[in-house]
This record gives sequence, C-alpha cells and structure tokens, in this order.
Amino acid sequence: MQAIGQVFAGQTLLVILAAAAYGIFVGAIPGLTATMAVALMVPLTFFLNDVQAVAAIVTTVTCSIFAGDIPATLVRIPGTPASAAYASDSYALTLKGQHERALSISLVFSVIGGLFGTLTLCVAAPQLATFATQFTSYEYFWLYILGLTCAAIVSDESRLKGALALLIGLLFSTVGLGTDYSVPRLTFGSDDLITGINFIPAMIGLFGLSEVLRNALAIGRGDGDAAPLAPPPVESTGEGDPTTEWPGTLQFAVRRKFSLLRSSVIGSVVGMLPGAGADIAAWIAYAVSKRFSRNPEQYGKGSVEGIGDATGANNAALGSAWIPALVFGIPGDSVTAIAIGVLLMKNITPGPDIFDASKDPAQAALVFSIYVTFVLANLILLPLGWAAIRGGNLLVRIPRRILLPLIVLFCVIGSYALNGSYFDVTVMTVMGVFGFILELFGVPLAPIVLGLILGGEVEHKFLQCITKDSSPATFLASPVSIALAVICLALWAAPVAKTLLKGKSNIPT
Repeated sequence: MQAIGQVFAGQTLLVILAAAAYGIFVGAIPGLTATMAVALMVPLTFFLNDVQAVAAIVTTVTCSIFAGDIPATLVRIPGTPASAAYASDSYALTLKGQHERALSISLVFSVIGGLFGTLTLCVAAPQLATFATQFTSYEYFWLYILGLTCAAIVSDESRLKGALALLIGLLFSTVGLGTDYSVPRLTFGSDDLITGINFIPAMIGLFGLSEVLRNALAIGRGDGDAAPLAPPPVESTGEGDPTTEWPGTLQFAVRRKFSLLRSSVIGSVVGMLPGAGADIAAWIAYAVSKRFSRNPEQYGKGSVEGIGDATGANNAALGSAWIPALVFGIPGDSVTAIAIGVLLMKNITPGPDIFDASKDPAQAALVFSIYVTFVLANLILLPLGWAAIRGGNLLVRIPRRILLPLIVLFCVIGSYALNGSYFDVTVMTVMGVFGFILELFGVPLAPIVLGLILGGEVEHKFLQCITKDSSPATFLASPVSIALAVICLALWAAPVAKTLLKGKSNIPT
C-alpha cells in the first residue's frame, strides 16, 4: 500500500506520463535506442526522489522498446536492436497497406508480454535469480551460440545464405581491438576502426539506407515517384482477423494465447540472464514461433504470428532483467546497469536485503513501487502507443520523392548522434550500399546485425572458457550446457535431415 501511494502521488504520475511520451518519441527515432533514452535521463534524476527516478527509468524503457517497432514497420529501420528480428515482417505488411495491423499487434502483444514479465519479477525474483547465478561462462557461450543459430535458421529463403550473413556479421565484430587483449584487428591502419564497428549505425545503414536505395532505384525506373510508401490500409474483414480494430487484435491474442505464453516465458527466462536482454529473447522467440507455426513460409514476408511472439518476448524480458539487478546487483542489461547506478546515487544498495521490509521498509517499498510502475507503464503504453500508431499514417502517406530524403536525414542524424562522429555516418553509408548489394542476391540482413552485436560476447565467453580449461569436454560439463548444445545442433541438423528424408521418400520403389 505504501508503494501504491508513492507511485500514484500527483508528481510521480506526471513524471511517469512525461517519461512515457519521451520514451515513445526517442524510441521512434532510428539510432536513439532505449539505453540512450535512459542515459540521457540520468541527469534529471538528480532532481527527483528515489521512487520518481526509478519510475522514470522503468517507464522510459517500457515505452521506447515498443516505439522501436514504429520505424521498423514504417520505413524498415529498427528503432531498437530487438526490433531487427521481425523488421522484415513488419515492413512487408506496410507495403501491403497493413502497417496499422502490424503495429497494433506489436502494441497489444508488447503490453501483455510486459505484464507477464512484471508478474515474473514480482513472484519469482529470488528463485529465478538463484538459477541465473548458476550460469557460468560455458552456459553463456552456448546461450549466445543459440541466439546466433536462431538468426540463421529463421532466414527467409536459404539457410545457407542466412549462415553466410551470420558469418559476415561475426567478421565485422572482430574489427578493432580484441575483446580480451589489446591487439588491433582488421583496422587497415585506421584509427577510427580501433574501437570497432558500432552496430547502431551499421543497423541503420543495412536496413534504412539500403531500403532508400531500393526505392530510389524503383523511382528511377519510373515506378511511381509520387506514390506513397504504402497503399491505403486494408479494411476489417469482420472475421476476427487481426486488424487495426481493437476487437480483432484482442481476438488474435486470445487465439494465440498459448504461443504468447510460450514467448513470454522465453523472454522472462532469457531476460533474467545478465547480459542477454531483449535482443536475444526476440530472436529465440521468433525462431521458436517459426518452428511451431503452421505457416513457416510466411515468416520474413509479413507473418503476424512472428511479430506477435517476438514482441511479447522482448517486452517480457524487460521486467525479468531487473531480477539479477535487484537481488544481486548484477545488471541484466544495459538499462538496468544504468538503473543500478541511479539506485546507488540515491544511497540504495541492491541485494537480498532490499526485499526485507523488517530491515529497511523504505527500500522494500521502493521494490514494490518498481512492480507497480511496470504495470502502470504498460497500461499507459496502450493509449499513447495507439496515438503513435495513428500518427504513423501521416508518414506512410507522404510521396516517396519527399519521404526518401527525410529517411536519409534521420539515418544521418541517428548515426551521428550516438557518438558525435562523422565516421559513424560513413559506416552507415557503406553498410547501406553493402546491404543493398546483398539484397540483390537474396542475402538476409538481420543475421549480420545479430552477428555484429553478439560476436564480441561469443568471443569473450569462448576465451574465458578455454582459459579455465582447454579441454573441449568442459564445454559440456553441466546439464544446462549439454541441453543448449543439443538444441543448437538440432536446429542446424533438423532441416538437413528433413531434406534427406524427403529426398528418400521421393525415390520410386
């Protein structure tokens, strides 16, 4: 009751509302991630009390993660890395005039997944955090391998091309100083490459600028330079299909309740593992969704199932990421790392005692205020997110000859704003041209981004493992490691075995 009173105080509600609007605004701008939105807010927390400061962080990240779906859907530029998993599906629906359909599904499933992650945080924080601490470098290595595997397996056309894209991303991740040793690699004498290739400008170029080039080529052929990006939105079928109308979207969520529960569980479990976060959760949930779907051929071409399951997972990961942060002071992701710094600044020390009201009632009330804020932030996201979706109609109605230069402008601003570096703008440009060429040959772009993000972590965990023990057997020393390794092997082997069995069945007897 004390936590509810603190959260529903007038000033705190104003802070939450302002943070929600700010999170949607920042998340909708390509290049400005949820982490950056929270980092930019830290100076303002000096003027807020502890409950208001934490509420601002929680609300900002909750709203900005969904807002990242808006540019991913409308112009195929993921606003956050988690959106990259289903950007192709969302944008494919936009080209069919169904952008509101895609975004309404993202909104509803994001809220439901976020509430599930909050429930996980409330009920099972100490127990799940204890399980998370049992993960050693070997388990994390296999977890990252599983995330990379999912990126290649869910590739639209050819798994071989998906594997090629993944290898390209891993190659890019090795540029710069080594993760565990200061030796320059693939820098070609350039000082700008010492710190490596930043995945944000690379992601903006691969998805955003390459799409601009593709549309510009279509205009050059005379394919409607005055035409808008998307045709008029589709009308409701009245048959319970997910449309822009709330009843249809809610019916779709009810119809996929077990799939949504599965993806929310995946997001909660992955989110509680330090360093994993919503990005890996979205990829794994998307891959699992495709594996159990009756229409796997639609994934990557406008699958509403893939969009719903992936968005439910990445928002469920937000709440569970606070489990290791609150119980052990170990950040679950970059956002909770900033949140821990804010808590320490407010003289609040995360740890097991933070839940004990008998030792410090104020800290225990703060923990419960985090629970209440997560629930409130997800509920506020519904009306604000719906307003943002309606606002997206204006964007897709702009003629291409006007819209494309605006997209380039946002690509440049988003790349430059990260570090104030013109080199990042160059990276974005080069990656845009590179992505345009790859798409001409049918090579998917999403695995490149994930390889670039996780490549350094995979290398770091691998070096940790072989430093402890150089024997390959130690990589399979625990039941969890064995389970993750078997899943990875099965994901690669199953399609090959299926192809071989199909070939044998076609042999005449």
